[in-house]
Amino acid sequence: MRLLTIFLYLIPSMAFASQDTHSANITHMMTKLVFEIGVIIFAAKLGGMTAEKLKMPSVLGELIAGIIIGPYALGIIVFPGFPDGLFPISTATALPVSPELYGFATIASIILLFAAGLETDFTLFLKYSVTGLVLGIGGVIVSFALGALTTAFFMNVSFMSPQALFLGVMSTATSVGITARILSERRKMDSPEGVSIMAGAVIDDILGIIILAIVLGISAAATRSSGNSVDWSNIAFVAIKAIGVWVFFTFLGIVFAYKISRFLKMFKSVSTFSVMSLGLAFILAGIFEKAGLAMIVGAYVMGLSLSRTDLSFVIHDKLHTIQLFLVPIFFTVMGMLVNPATLFSREVLLFGAVYTTGAVAAKIIGCGIPSLILRFNKLGSLRIGLGMVPRGEVALIIAGIGLSYGILDNTMFGVGIMMTLLTTLIAPPLLNLSLKSDKSGTRKQIEKSNQVTTTFATPSASLTKIIEDRILENFHEEGFFINLIVTNVNNYHLKKDAINITLTVSRFVIEFKTDEADLPFVKNVIYETLLNFKTAITEVQSIVDSLDMRNEIVGKGRTNKSEVRKHLKHSNIIIGLESNTKEGVIKELVSVFKDFKDIGDPRDIISALLEREKVMSTGLADGIAIPHAKTEQVKSIQLVIGLAPDGVDFESLDGKPSKIFFLILSPLNESSSHLQMMSNITSIFYEKANRKELLSCSDTQSIMDFFSK
Repeated sequence: MRLLTIFLYLIPSMAFASQDTHSANITHMMTKLVFEIGVIIFAAKLGGMTAEKLKMPSVLGELIAGIIIGPYALGIIVFPGFPDGLFPISTATALPVSPELYGFATIASIILLFAAGLETDFTLFLKYSVTGLVLGIGGVIVSFALGALTTAFFMNVSFMSPQALFLGVMSTATSVGITARILSERRKMDSPEGVSIMAGAVIDDILGIIILAIVLGISAAATRSSGNSVDWSNIAFVAIKAIGVWVFFTFLGIVFAYKISRFLKMFKSVSTFSVMSLGLAFILAGIFEKAGLAMIVGAYVMGLSLSRTDLSFVIHDKLHTIQLFLVPIFFTVMGMLVNPATLFSREVLLFGAVYTTGAVAAKIIGCGIPSLILRFNKLGSLRIGLGMVPRGEVALIIAGIGLSYGILDNTMFGVGIMMTLLTTLIAPPLLNLSLKSDKSGTRKQIEKSNQVTTTFATPSASLTKIIEDRILENFHEEGFFINLIVTNVNNYHLKKDAINITLTVSRFVIEFKTDEADLPFVKNVIYETLLNFKTAITEVQSIVDSLDMRNEIVGKGRTNKSEVRKHLKHSNIIIGLESNTKEGVIKELVSVFKDFKDIGDPRDIISALLEREKVMSTGLADGIAIPHAKTEQVKSIQLVIGLAPDGVDFESLDGKPSKIFFLILSPLNESSSHLQMMSNITSIFYEKANRKELLSCSDTQSIMDFFSK
């Protein structure tokens, strides 16, 4: 720790010690920016990880991290190279952070809204457009009215003042990222409530973004007007222009989406056309800003346009790494704009509490009550209202725009941040609670869509994985773009032109969901995949049955006793196994996990091990047996050693009894040194002296000492 402190003080001093006057300004600015970004990345990740451990959204941790390291807190601490602190309060603009740092946040907001547009299910949006329109309009109207009225009352300004209008716009925002995660985990994404929430959120955001553009125009017009009078004809012109620009470019994007897609595909490389699509988003963002609208509006329109194409998933996937880098920076910088002294002042706490209460009530009332007209019952209405409550990143982006335009002051910005934090924190547990009930959220059965489900059962988890990989390979060869969403199962979205297929893979089941018209194609994929397996199994069988190859499993190789020792515990060692059958030995080895809190159901572990034994016995030559399996019941690699000096018939390769047993368990869907551990063990006990020494151990400590040598 002392060395780290010296390092932090020494490096900045050396960085600026030898600069001359001519180059000092730009060099200092860029070097300072590099330090700032580095510190922000670490702070954002630490804050996000801490929040996730506390079962809260990572965005909350990133925001709080920004407040802590920002210019109103630790950011002004002086140390060599930074006489005003790493994050001093900027005097260049109305914002407390430097223009170049806010530039990073702006770029991140453009990418964030471009990704949001890409994630919009346009087909779903059109299909449920009436439901979404009713819910969206209801949520926007009530949220905007309550937000603006609350601001007008507390700030003693008129309802049509830019400040009231802007906080009204902030209240309309809906961020359903967290809601979507809960719906997915509960398998409610395609439920009437889930579909309605997603469709309503799209309409909600579109209307909110249009209103944002209008409010920005009104604010600009109000600023240009003399005194307190407002030129309403000019404001009307600005509003019409904002809506016109939005409609024009959205129409162009939707009409020419497939032509843009074909143009991007000409560049062949997925990485290339993904980056170029981001370039188009930046260009359109700039056009919208020049037209008097916010840049994020243009970015969203570009993403919405491409969401109709088969490139949407792959572009989103390729830009994911850029998002992981920039988006946490955005949230942390937003936190740095908050003055804690203002945030925790009596005025902000009272104003924020009322504003937040209104924001929560507005969505429940504005979206919940209209849903009662749309065949939903009270439970379904409550679920929809709660699903629309989180504000998240969209509200933060709007708040940042308001602060940068000088429309919002620190008090109102703090109120907006408080509302965003609380709605993001409150909504998920309440929605989760409402979804625990199996009761229907509709008054009567909703008519089924033309989508059909095809289910294919497999006899083993390992075979499921092999078939899954081959099916995906077949779809890829057919020109489909594939997007993976991992929850408790693997969910794949497969897209090519107008064909949309959802593939869900669990341990023993492969399930397709697609339009009825595409069902023959899906069945052909399954049939051809199984036919290929039938041919491959015949060819592979001769290799697997080769005695020479099986004998090569045990041989002299790279050994590392310390690697085995790292995964070994006293409680995971059984000196004298009592069982005299293969199944009995496996059950006895697994029994050591009965008191382990981080190990799942032992019955599933035993089932996975016996399933592996059916494929081929794990009894090797020279008295060594390594029963092993990959299972979702463990979070990290687990090792158990059992000794049976008299030997047990384990159907070994050489027909001799097995005396030394190594049980290895690894996580199912995570990388681990599973095969390396097996190879390491076989190499160690290839030597007869090592086998003899281990069998002579009379207690667990002597076995631990053996692997410590």
